[in-house]
Amino acid sequence: MSDSLITIVAIFLAAILMFIFPLMSIAERSDDIAELTVQTAVTSFVSTARSTGKITLDDYNKMMNKLNATGNSYDVEIEVKVLDENVGKKSAWTQGQVIGENIYYSVYTSQIMNYMTSNTGEGDGVYTMKEGDIISVSAKNNNKTLSQTIRSVFYSISGNGTYQIAAQASGLVAANGTNTR
Repeated sequence: MSDSLITIVAIFLAAILMFIFPLMSIAERSDDIAELTVQTAVTSFVSTARSTGKITLDDYNKMMNKLNATGNSYDVEIEVKVLDENVGKKSAWTQGQVIGENIYYSVYTSQIMNYMTSNTGEGDGVYTMKEGDIISVSAKNNNKTLSQTIRSVFYSISGNGTYQIAAQASGLVAANGTNTR
């Protein structure tokens, strides 16, 4: 009886070592490749927006196509911190580059997308920024990848707030967009 029990345990352990751990390793490498792809796409999008001073619907769609090509779905958040040119009513500054406190206000993804896709003609698929604005983009997967599923079976770690693939990039806008807001 004990020999058959040891045999069953040995077969079970051999199956785990031969199939599950290699599958887990391959799934982890797949997530690493997807994360590298996502980081490259987000960085490229931010770099283009920084150098042109514009966020275009075409560039956004290209980034989303690259992200979706990984086989995962993502939550993408864009934040533009707009440099406020009217810093105070009491001061009479004559220069555009003032030494002192810079005041920013934030514009988020939904506002940017509404502006670019509005039918009023003012957006026309382009959100313009000016020199000195700050753009930040982050992307996180919102589905469970194969490695997350396998890991949650073995390690019992799961939850709604967990993500495996994430990327973020930000930078200071170096050029004025052609249109003014």
